Amino acid sequence: MTISTATTTTSPLRAPLAGFAAQLLLLAALAATVGLGTWGLLAGVAYGAVLCGLLGYALQHTGMTRLGWANTVTLSRAILTGGVTAMVFTPDAPVALLVTVAAVALALDGVDGQVARRTGTTTSLGARFDMEIDAFLILVLSVFTAAQYGWWALAIGGFRYVFVAASWALPWLTAPLPPRFGRKVVAAQQGVMLAVVASGLLPTWLSVFALAVALGSLTWSFGRDIVWLHQASRVREAARSRWSAPHREHALVG
Repeated sequence: MTISTATTTTSPLRAPLAGFAAQLLLLAALAATVGLGTWGLLAGVAYGAVLCGLLGYALQHTGMTRLGWANTVTLSRAILTGGVTAMVFTPDAPVALLVTVAAVALALDGVDGQVARRTGTTTSLGARFDMEIDAFLILVLSVFTAAQYGWWALAIGGFRYVFVAASWALPWLTAPLPPRFGRKVVAAQQGVMLAVVASGLLPTWLSVFALAVALGSLTWSFGRDIVWLHQASRVREAARSRWSAPHREHALVG
């Protein structure tokens, strides 16, 4: 499902509104064909409302009036994620359809970045938008798999949100990280493993093992980044101390 960029040429609110309309259409199609429970429908509508509200705010905050091709692809992924969310919260939802929609959303993950680079429209908003959709899709897939294999698997989807919450108390966690290929590999691995486990194609022991590997690699990736951020914060603090010492001495002499 795609949203025409013709809806994004004037007001920054038109794209989010079009996105919310598309989300409602997808939910209506799922309700009519496979059925959505009350909680699933509510979860899908709430997700779409929050998504499009935050996107509208971000567009206004950055002064952007057009969504652009790359962000349109990301919005399409976001709408598919809303469909996955609705099915996750619907008992007895068709697993094959849930996994298929999630797989399409995951496959499109590499498309928006390529489009942004090829069209020269790479933006910080686009990167953040892409990252948040990835994180939420992993969260809802981890909810689905955790219900079957143990709630410890929910940590796979919750890891990033715990990290963000921790950064409110520890501002040094918000510093920019150096690009690392390993981080991208681990991030891509989470969605793929969760989708495969959710499909039910693996035996139970192998599903548990795959989830454990996903959680272990995610712990390693976050742990490495946290250590780097902490060391970088100490280096910055030491540099500030060295810079401020002579100024204090001059102030005392003066």
